[in-house]
Amino acid sequence: MSTISTALRHFKEPTKEQLTQIFFSLPAGDEAGQNGGSDQEKMDINAVLSLGEAIEDSYAGKLHIMPPYLAFSSLDRKSVRFTIPLSTIRRVERLNARAGIYALSLLLWHGMKIIVQLTSLRPTADLFCSLLRDALKVELQRGQMKLVKSFVKTCYSEVLVSTSSIVGENEREDGSLINEDKDAESQDIAYHGGLGLKFKFPGDPKKLREASKIKLWTTYLRSHGRNLTLLRYPQCTRLVQVGLPNRLRGEMWETLSGSIYLRFSNPGYYDQLLAEYTGSTSTSTEDIEKDLHRSLPEYAGYQSEAGIGALRRVLQAYSFKNPDLGYCQAMNILAAAILIYMSEEQAFWLLEVLCDRLLPGYYAPSMHGTMLDQRVFESLVQRCLPIIHEHFRLVDVQLSVASLPWFLSLYINSMPMVFAFRIVDCFFCMGPKVLFQVGLAILKINGEALLQIQDDGGFLNLMRDYFASLGESAHPDSSDPRARAITRFQELLLVSFREFSVITDETILTERRRFRSEIIHSIESFSKRSAVRNLKSLGRFTKEQAGLIYDALYKAMCIVPPPPAAAPEKALFTTGDGNEAKPETRIGLRTFQHFLSEIATWARDEKIVMNGFQQRIDREVAEHEFIDRLFFFWDTSCKGALSFQDLVSGLDGVMFNDLMENIEWFFNLHDKNKDGFLTKDEVLTLSESFLFIFRYEIGDAYLGAVSRFMTNAFEYGDALLPQSEAKETDAEPESPRPVESNQPYLNLAT
Repeated sequence: MSTISTALRHFKEPTKEQLTQIFFSLPAGDEAGQNGGSDQEKMDINAVLSLGEAIEDSYAGKLHIMPPYLAFSSLDRKSVRFTIPLSTIRRVERLNARAGIYALSLLLWHGMKIIVQLTSLRPTADLFCSLLRDALKVELQRGQMKLVKSFVKTCYSEVLVSTSSIVGENEREDGSLINEDKDAESQDIAYHGGLGLKFKFPGDPKKLREASKIKLWTTYLRSHGRNLTLLRYPQCTRLVQVGLPNRLRGEMWETLSGSIYLRFSNPGYYDQLLAEYTGSTSTSTEDIEKDLHRSLPEYAGYQSEAGIGALRRVLQAYSFKNPDLGYCQAMNILAAAILIYMSEEQAFWLLEVLCDRLLPGYYAPSMHGTMLDQRVFESLVQRCLPIIHEHFRLVDVQLSVASLPWFLSLYINSMPMVFAFRIVDCFFCMGPKVLFQVGLAILKINGEALLQIQDDGGFLNLMRDYFASLGESAHPDSSDPRARAITRFQELLLVSFREFSVITDETILTERRRFRSEIIHSIESFSKRSAVRNLKSLGRFTKEQAGLIYDALYKAMCIVPPPPAAAPEKALFTTGDGNEAKPETRIGLRTFQHFLSEIATWARDEKIVMNGFQQRIDREVAEHEFIDRLFFFWDTSCKGALSFQDLVSGLDGVMFNDLMENIEWFFNLHDKNKDGFLTKDEVLTLSESFLFIFRYEIGDAYLGAVSRFMTNAFEYGDALLPQSEAKETDAEPESPRPVESNQPYLNLAT
């Protein structure tokens, strides 16, 4: 069995609008749920942003209205950024500024005021305000503004900044709350949290300085908004690089990644999905069960049924929502990690954003995204660390043996969790470039030792030892106590974000475009070899000939892809047998017609088109009852679709025959009920098939041949019919009994 995918061939570079959506972490149009605003007009305008309390500098940039969101980015696209659902805006006022200044004051639901000065021409500013007003009216009519208050109660940041809350001040150095015993029940119900609330968070809270981080974040969130309305100023990025507090980490991950907007716009979807698919099984659910107990087993939460059950539900829900992707190994590591800090619903939507937007193609069956980024990483190593790259080439060490698990698991499976989560913090805040920056920094810091290794094993051992020592001093022999206090992990972050700050999002996108064709060709070649190797029988074909059949099939699938609905339906009817559970690509009749036109001249219509300067041959797929009959004749499993094996077996049954075998093949092809006889109608159909196949033969000799075949067939058929039993008179000679057109008439021997 084989799975053949043409998805990579249909890849399209994201449009400018899609890149803007990705930059602002906005859901795609089909993900926006109730808040979909795809039918409303979008616009951007030059603007200057400032906060009402003047606690921050003003920043010039662009203000975008993309219903149902309002977004802003500074001119350098990294200093200041925000994405705010329009339903969180409570009042918009035009400020009485001096002449020539067009300024708006936006009051958000929790009282924070944003001042936006529109610096475009007056007509442009008026149009923008008109669009903003219309979009706000739509949100009000939908009732979205009423949902904000109940939604934010699920966010821990509301507990932190509440005027009546003293959580920040009452947090102990170990990360627990002083009033935890009294308010445990209300705290758990109030906001979403992960397994860490019950099984403790990884690391030593005192060393992580949890209380100090909480106070810093509380101050920032009070003045810069939180959850749905967070404004990302430079201080936000610096605080993320220092490390997120354990209790706030899950919410900040979903806010920075944009998955919070999916959760807000699809209330109750996760629970509905689980209820709808209760008891359903598929290939993905079976694979999930195999990997559950291999997901961060060192964490206490996954040594209990509570943690395993939560992980199972999240992974299964994702596989049901995205059946084409289903489940891929390493997704369990990601889901297990984020469930330590997030509720099941939060983790479900974050997994959606990770697999679809942040790491596209990483967890697809072909893993094309991972392979592409490995090639990009190798290119960056060659550019930034040429000596190490050249040494690896000379001793034939594969960089990907170590770097592939780094990228797939976001370093969670490679280094201690307490350090890996710091990198994940930066990943959600700064984007996928962090994975490359950290990878380059690891190689540079270990540069001297890497030049001594001679094989893959030495490379892996060196990396393992380095990751195990991340908590140790980077300069243990220094006389300066401040230098001795710098750990190897702090050194790693310093090198990553200072020395490799030249690696930008644009760098990664450019390199991905450069190597995408190479990776697609490599994956397709591997898929072809696998498909040929997995054939149960080659028949009388060689592997090279089977490869040519595969090429024709692949080309037909690119023109007419198989129905997307076919894959999940087949997955639901597995029996638990390992072989039966494997999905198999099957093509429908339309794709088969294109496939046949690639390998048989009679299955296509060709005409020469001339324009006076040049000529070309236009090829069209022929349509005839014979092709349909051939399709169902080769469908021996009666599934209404053909697999690669069916095509190879079918062609094997006709391409290597002698004359008598081909006669038998044509007879069986037209014997609908397989009773060993052709009816008169089937004989006529057989002659029509001959006329169709030989229609391009030069001259009219084939017409005479078919005519003689018909004459002989009916003569021999009539001769073998039983004679009439009425023999009372000899007035007329005996004549055959008349035969209906749908009754047995001609057998194979005749």
